[in-house]
Amino acid sequence: MGAELLFWPALFAYGEASLAFAREARRPGVAGRLAIWGVRLGWLAQTGLLLLQAVRAEGFPWGGWAGALNLFAWLVVGAYLIWGCRPSFRLLGLAVMPIAAALLLVAYAGGGIREAGGRTDALLALHVALMLAGFAGFTLAAALSTLYLWHERRLKRREATIFRLRVPALQVLDRLGARTVAVSLLVLTLGIALGGVSLALDGGRFDAAMGGALAVWLGYGGFLLLRRRTALHGRRSARASLVVFVAVVVVIPLTHFAS
Repeated sequence: MGAELLFWPALFAYGEASLAFAREARRPGVAGRLAIWGVRLGWLAQTGLLLLQAVRAEGFPWGGWAGALNLFAWLVVGAYLIWGCRPSFRLLGLAVMPIAAALLLVAYAGGGIREAGGRTDALLALHVALMLAGFAGFTLAAALSTLYLWHERRLKRREATIFRLRVPALQVLDRLGARTVAVSLLVLTLGIALGGVSLALDGGRFDAAMGGALAVWLGYGGFLLLRRRTALHGRRSARASLVVFVAVVVVIPLTHFAS
């Protein structure tokens, strides 16, 4: 029952933030402040939910797919809050918060809010946490790319809200998106390494889930290599980042359901 009392305020706050950000994009003003408070309050409620799950569980309570989605949504919103509290970066929430609300709702439907969890060794738990953190970073990078393309389109159209709506310069969005991918790739690398160690200690075999993780690593590694070796910047970089992210969204569920 306690979990339900924390889940619904978190979902409501994320939904309110999504609507307020959409309003802010059309008419900048009070909606932006209401949106960021919705994000903060929702994240605090979900933090309480995760802490309650951890206390009730005998081990790592997010090993199932639904529980992992719950933790992943929290990580995505937490990553957003690193920059989202700044007025110029608030509109990242326009891409992030609907995703977070949808993930939390799917986690609830799959029983991830009520999961008690089971005994999981610390190495495997850390592996899962690092993998989810890496994917949360990639989600934020995709949001930055989306904001880049949206803002570039506004500039080309010379829309009336250009000077009223605070958005970072295109160069800032481009660099920050690439740096977010780089940090997330490092976190994912650590997660994959720990997964390999855990697999070796348990005597397990290479499976589809591990193959999917390596495919993601290669995709984003290739993206960063192209940025370094070629003129993959600006709009082309933003589009390439989104293409890799969409591929991740398709590949990861397929490989995990297959495993």
